[in-house]
Amino acid sequence: MNKLVGSTKAGSVPAVFTRALDALRTQFPPATIAIACSGGLDSMVLLQLASDWCRAQGHMLFVFHVHHGLSSNADAWLRHVEAAAAALGVRADHRRVAVDATGAGTEAAARKLRYRALGDMCREHGATLLLTAHHLDDQAETVLLQLLRGSGPAGLSGMDAANSAPELLGNPDLVMARPLLPLARAELEAYAVEAGLDWVEDESNSDTRYARNALRHHVMPALADAFPGFQQRFARSAAHAQSAQRLLTELAEGDLALALVDGAIDVARLRSMSPDRVYNLLRHWFASRGLAMPSTAWLVELVAQLIEARHDAQLLVTHPACHLRRHRDRLYITPKLADLAGMRDPDDEGIIERHGESFRWQGEAQLAFPAYGGVLHVEPAEVGFDSAWLRAQQLVIDFRKGGERLKLAPNRPTRGLKAHYQAADIPAWERARLPIVSSGRDLLFAAGLGMDCHHFGHEASELVSLRWEAKSE
Repeated sequence: MNKLVGSTKAGSVPAVFTRALDALRTQFPPATIAIACSGGLDSMVLLQLASDWCRAQGHMLFVFHVHHGLSSNADAWLRHVEAAAAALGVRADHRRVAVDATGAGTEAAARKLRYRALGDMCREHGATLLLTAHHLDDQAETVLLQLLRGSGPAGLSGMDAANSAPELLGNPDLVMARPLLPLARAELEAYAVEAGLDWVEDESNSDTRYARNALRHHVMPALADAFPGFQQRFARSAAHAQSAQRLLTELAEGDLALALVDGAIDVARLRSMSPDRVYNLLRHWFASRGLAMPSTAWLVELVAQLIEARHDAQLLVTHPACHLRRHRDRLYITPKLADLAGMRDPDDEGIIERHGESFRWQGEAQLAFPAYGGVLHVEPAEVGFDSAWLRAQQLVIDFRKGGERLKLAPNRPTRGLKAHYQAADIPAWERARLPIVSSGRDLLFAAGLGMDCHHFGHEASELVSLRWEAKSE
């Protein structure tokens, strides 16, 4: 346990915290408030301030602690938090998480698990506002780290005073707020000493192999000597970056609304924009789809291919989480899908010809074909196959080999599947996953298109139609 001697600005800490909580209560009326408490200096100050404020305002408060198990002192930290909460009459809960400490990403992995555990505890206890103890020095470190990573305005915006983070917290109803963000760590130390608070020290905070610790111990002290008060100036720059990012987001929202057609981007509209505006639009599009932000080099290459490729080129650019494809001068985001078992290559050794999967229909309403990625439905219809005739057929489901022809209606011509797909505006990457059903040499049905009318039954018969339903993986 530690008690540091300090003397500056301790009296301003409760006032800043109260103003922040009053504003948060107006913007995000909380039913129950929770705080994340590690047991360190910052979070113990937060615990004391939140306890005083909630008691005065009549709000219920919970204290949540995440036990990472990375330190031999982790059990002692948990006991310290529980004892401090009990002394204040505040309910406490904790979660134990298992962090893989063997890799280089230990810090990031621990952060991800910690926030997910906090989100789970908030959901379990009905907390809608989660307070964390981030302060002004943390903000300065964040801005500097983002600058060193070459981040743009979004990264240089630093931490918001409050935001929702459903991907991080796993809880879309939860708001995470940082009421200590305007306060420097020295101010929190002074308050902690004046209030007689005890706290613990995490020995990993001294490990300069972690980027943030290296900045904290080597770079920030040098900046403080050469540029006193630099933290406030960094925070001011972050506020400017936040303002710039808000304007960029507004511009992107308007551009995206004009460029988006049936979920795809009209590439012709991109050609009328400046490159920077295109990059801004695409970044916003990716963010709205929950995709990781690509690097600038990747984005530049994507745009170059989009603009320069032939109108009929089947463009494919791979993102870590998806594919970007162009079809008829529109840009689509498509999922990465594993090959289906039925998608066999006839050139593979030992395979002379694809024969598909034989089956007979015996009156079932649906038949599942996992190797072809979906379910074949057989439904009563006014126009379709004679059910007795269909029962008698030896049927085969397969993917097309090429050369198949289909007549969809008596008043329509017989055409190749490729022509039908083009007329139906079905992109090439979807065609490869659409099976066909045949009887002998006769094509009966093509998923995404329909049935061949050559074998339709008479109105007096019991008629059925075929319908394909793809199943997501």
